[in-house]
Amino acid sequence: LGSGFYIVDASQRGVVLQFGRYHETTPPGLQWRLPYPIQSHEIVSLTDVRTIEVGYRGSERNKYLKEALMLTDDENIVNIQFAVQYVLKDPESYIFYNRYDQSDASDTVRGVAEAAIREIVGKSKMDFVLYEGREQIAANAAALIQSILDRYRTGIQVSKVTMQNAQPPEQVQAAFDDAVKAGQDRERQKNEGQAYANDVIPRARGTASRLIEEATGYRTRIVNVATGEADRFKLLLKEYDKAPEVTRSRMYIDTLQQIMSSTNKVMIDAKGNGNLLYLPLDKLMQSTAPATAGTGSSGTGETPGSTARQPDSAAAAGKPEPPPADYRSRDSFRSRERGER
Repeated sequence: LGSGFYIVDASQRGVVLQFGRYHETTPPGLQWRLPYPIQSHEIVSLTDVRTIEVGYRGSERNKYLKEALMLTDDENIVNIQFAVQYVLKDPESYIFYNRYDQSDASDTVRGVAEAAIREIVGKSKMDFVLYEGREQIAANAAALIQSILDRYRTGIQVSKVTMQNAQPPEQVQAAFDDAVKAGQDRERQKNEGQAYANDVIPRARGTASRLIEEATGYRTRIVNVATGEADRFKLLLKEYDKAPEVTRSRMYIDTLQQIMSSTNKVMIDAKGNGNLLYLPLDKLMQSTAPATAGTGSSGTGETPGSTARQPDSAAAAGKPEPPPADYRSRDSFRSRERGER
């Protein structure tokens, strides 16, 4: 009877067999069963984390190519190495529904894991498997492995699937590296082009906006000027209809004023003895203006400006006098020659 006592630790469960068939599961503590061969027991640990490796053993360099080489959806071969961690959740199922005994239960998990990962990789592209899809493939593999193990009633709970390595076969590694480098160069050039576009496009848009604003302002200014001219012409037409002769004379005088204000003026005595007298009124008026301003401010007697105004008064009286020698120039002789001809 004493042989029926056994101890179950806190992290373990006891499974009692009666005549080789399942009888009960015992909790942690001191337990007793009927002596063998009536009853026997098995101790199952529920907290130990077990690990199986697919595609390698112990180290990534120790490859198992039969397990590691897999075919992708785009008909490329990849070398995948991954590990699966699991624990036991149901002692009864673990003992009675596994094909292997307890020491070889890892083979069940390894076979299921390899089948699951091959199915997922076979539906994925090579670039997805090697680069951005590693974490997603691991998560999908964990879910698929757990689904298969539950369907087999193995009593095993998958904790984690880790992708240790994913690369092309060694025979094509060099060519694959060249392809990867070309892809990186393409991304670099794309980024440089995008940076250039980000720099040029805003400046071009700014220039376009400025040109549009300038054109809009120019159009507004021209339209306003044209509108003003049209309105002025309409008003002038009304005045012309009322007094044609007066309006025509006023327009003629205004036009002469605009033209003559920017030209040199020469006065000629038509009743003289044929001698051409050159009298530059514009220069005389320009030299007189500063002197007139000085006289108005000081209020004193004669200034050089008063002497300069004498030729103007003589010209106004119709009796031109010879100007000082300083005002004679080469143009006077040319004008005289033209008059004699």
